Amino acid sequence: MTELLSLSRAARLAGVTRAEIQKRIRHGEMQTFEGQVAISDLLRVYPSVSLEKSDDFERVEQIKAEALPQSHDEETRLPSQEVLITRIKALAEALVQRVARVEALEQLLDEVRTRLDDLALGTGDQPGTPDLSAETVRDLGAWLQTRRTALAESAVEAAQTQLLAKDSFLRIMSASVQMIPSGHEFFVDGNESILEAAVRSGLLLNYGCASGNCGECKARLVTGEVYRLREHDYVLSEREKQMGYLLTCSHTAVTDLQLEAAEAHSPADLPEQKIQAQIRKLEPQSGGLMLLHVQTPRTNTLRFMAGQRARLQLANGVINELPIASCPCNGRNLLFTVRQGDDAFSQAVFETVTPRQPVTLTGPYGDFVLVEDATEPAVFIALGDGIAPIKSLIEHAVSIDSIEAFHLYWSVSAPRIHNHQPWCRALRETLDNFAFTPLVDAVCDDLLALLESDLENLQGNRYYVAGPSSAIQAVVSALLEAGVPEARVASEELD
Repeated sequence: MTELLSLSRAARLAGVTRAEIQKRIRHGEMQTFEGQVAISDLLRVYPSVSLEKSDDFERVEQIKAEALPQSHDEETRLPSQEVLITRIKALAEALVQRVARVEALEQLLDEVRTRLDDLALGTGDQPGTPDLSAETVRDLGAWLQTRRTALAESAVEAAQTQLLAKDSFLRIMSASVQMIPSGHEFFVDGNESILEAAVRSGLLLNYGCASGNCGECKARLVTGEVYRLREHDYVLSEREKQMGYLLTCSHTAVTDLQLEAAEAHSPADLPEQKIQAQIRKLEPQSGGLMLLHVQTPRTNTLRFMAGQRARLQLANGVINELPIASCPCNGRNLLFTVRQGDDAFSQAVFETVTPRQPVTLTGPYGDFVLVEDATEPAVFIALGDGIAPIKSLIEHAVSIDSIEAFHLYWSVSAPRIHNHQPWCRALRETLDNFAFTPLVDAVCDDLLALLESDLENLQGNRYYVAGPSSAIQAVVSALLEAGVPEARVASEELD
């Protein structure tokens, strides 16, 4: 019996990213069976799988913890006391031994059935005549005893034991949720709700208050077991209860689940929202830039796609529409960059706005978004303040973990204006498939020459370009003239 694992679970077990598994599959190193991989293939490609996290897995976990905002509190996770962890590991290893022994017995039964069928059909000079002589029965009994003795003495293969033990351990720590009909998969960790886990993983499920009042996060449980974390005011009809509907904001996953729910796949699928939020923090940067942190109420977060914009209205009534420079995995804490200038909005931000002041958010707007089902390498080109939407795209790409490789080219007018350098370094140091090239006053021809030098196949990548309109138009035209298909180039003009 072939043991199969989903790509996401295989990546967790091997301690690599899901994109790395997909790359192996595309290169023919691993086979897939209805979107899953065999344990034997995983062990062949990653023979050093162990119960402990590998360095690669640690690095991926670190980048998600440090470079990306979190949408849930750490205290909601399963306690990690040393005794509890040790006992769970021991139970997982014991369970694996039992499971492996049962599988071996099932295989033995299949062999017995095959031999009995052979006897019933007959062999030798009289095919079709059952061979039930005493000698034949004794031979069968002796063979069966030999096989049972060998089975009792044989040890389960160490590598498979380790991998299955780690899988059992991870299943206790977190449950997998597969969405229908999209096929998207994410993990629910600790005691977080299904909705919190989905948002953290970059999925755009429908929701409103996130507190059990509106019913917008309603979904149908197809398989698996859930646990209600909190009571909710929204009342499901008896018909809905019979069909398995639940509120994802009020339930967590006990076992692996299949869940039927609508997801937003394009900007058109997201409604325009109007939210009364507040200024959380203002961070002055070099080069006349301000990082504006905005926080929404817990019960009314902004649903948006990476790369989109929002309209901000300050308490004095001035309005500006800005790219969101943060990940959709945390729609409550939003980041905007404001360039100092002569307009009323920037003057207010630099001179009069203070933390805790109210701000009205309206949005989202724009169609400069990540193509989530595209797994080929992605090249992000940010010119000047174009880093804001590009930053959102990259953080979302890291969150969903489906792109094979990333390369960020960021050109500014002076080195000191690379305000997000620490963020770029964190990505480069913790993700093996991320590269960052800082540039100063890069002209279009020089940029294209650099791309041709760095990239093995200019036409095989997907490009996301953002910045001032004149510069962006030149870069897009140069990419198209170089043979990059138009469908692989997305651009955002910020003027």
